[in-house]
Amino acid sequence: MSSPLNIPGASVAQLTAVKELQQDLTLTTAHLKAIVDGFMTSMDEGLEKDGCNLAMIPSYVKTRPMGDETGTYLALDLGGTNLRVCEVTLEGQSRFSIVQQKFTIPQDVKHSNARVFFDWIADCVSVFLTDHGKEPTASQGEVPLGFTFSFAVAQTSINRGTLIMWNKGFTVEGVVGRDVVLLLQDALRRKHLRVSVSALVNDTVGALMTSAYQHPSSLMGVIFGTGTNAAYYEKAGRIPKWIKSADGARDVADVDEMVINMEWGGFDNHKEVLPVTMFDNCVDRETQNPNKQVFEKMISGLYLGEVTRKVLLYLVDRRLLFRGLSSTELNEPYSFNTAYMSTIVADESADLEEVRYTLESVLLLPETTLTDRALVKAVCYMLGLRAARLSAAALASVLSVRLDLLRQDKVTIGIDGSMYEFYPNFEKFLREALVEIMGTELAGNVYTTLSKDGSGVGAAIVAMVADKQRKQAADHVHA
Repeated sequence: MSSPLNIPGASVAQLTAVKELQQDLTLTTAHLKAIVDGFMTSMDEGLEKDGCNLAMIPSYVKTRPMGDETGTYLALDLGGTNLRVCEVTLEGQSRFSIVQQKFTIPQDVKHSNARVFFDWIADCVSVFLTDHGKEPTASQGEVPLGFTFSFAVAQTSINRGTLIMWNKGFTVEGVVGRDVVLLLQDALRRKHLRVSVSALVNDTVGALMTSAYQHPSSLMGVIFGTGTNAAYYEKAGRIPKWIKSADGARDVADVDEMVINMEWGGFDNHKEVLPVTMFDNCVDRETQNPNKQVFEKMISGLYLGEVTRKVLLYLVDRRLLFRGLSSTELNEPYSFNTAYMSTIVADESADLEEVRYTLESVLLLPETTLTDRALVKAVCYMLGLRAARLSAAALASVLSVRLDLLRQDKVTIGIDGSMYEFYPNFEKFLREALVEIMGTELAGNVYTTLSKDGSGVGAAIVAMVADKQRKQAADHVHA
């Protein structure tokens, strides 16, 4: 297998350009360690007070699932295009089963008002329960439901949270500033459904819970997909902003840990630590949220293809690629899908046939040479490698905060998302960088596992944990 940076037939100018790009996109071990230091400082700031680059949002999940819990729970996953209703049966022995149904959210519902919107959600729950013969009987009591709501919410307890703002094309009136759990619960009551909304869940918290139910050593739930984020178990005593809250003042003596939703895509929005290039700046400037989610824009699937496209056009404009010619398709923002990068990097054929297909048949570029194709592959390789190494620095930051666990035993990280699951060598590059940052011994205690569907299965497990916490609190009061 030849080196991905080997470019047959390249001119001196082309080789010089690749070397320059390599300098800009390479992360040394020292640089990775500096990013970890910056990350840990930002984590502490976010745990201290609101309004920082890392939001560090308390999830109010204060116990770990053991994997032996049993019961039936519902989960609702409200995303940008679909609503998913799931029934999850926890079977004990770290096993579960799931029945689910997807509903496409109609455009008019996305632009309706609170009553119409939440009544539509309750209708979907009703249809699911009827279709699957799952309607709870009076003797069963109410079925707990975990609600994954993928929008910005200010959470005040495990089942309370007000909407800060809509995005993803939603403009439902009368919801901003109101408690989404109460709005949903009212709609379920209007339908006479025996369902109680027991938890409001962020999908990374869900990914952690899914992993923890199967692997008790789980410390983090992470998403490396279209976007990126993470949640982890933080020591309760290290969360000053929670300790100062009413909930914290009441609970701090009895709670060892709490899951924190980091919102780590916002790390280093001031661009002080990250190795931001002109290509990253260009992509950032043209987004709807410039100087926000800067870290996410360097590693997530939504933006990685666009950064690559900017590099390719830079080479085209210098007449170092495709004889200086582009295509209408390549000129279109976000036309270079991150999935193309996976295909290109994985191409080991002598003529780089898959690369040719992507460039000539998908992006409709004029006939390419082997040198062109090898150059494109080199660019994709460098950007994918950088993304994996930046991701490792973020993981190492959290692991460094919980060395108390890592030094004792193995620690598991549950990861979901297309970059981790499908991008060639992403996991290998990530592990290599972890060893560089933390050393062989500590990195050897870190296990990564694919933890799919935090927003469905995970939300149901959070509903179970919420139930458990309520019972513990009630016992505490009666004790």
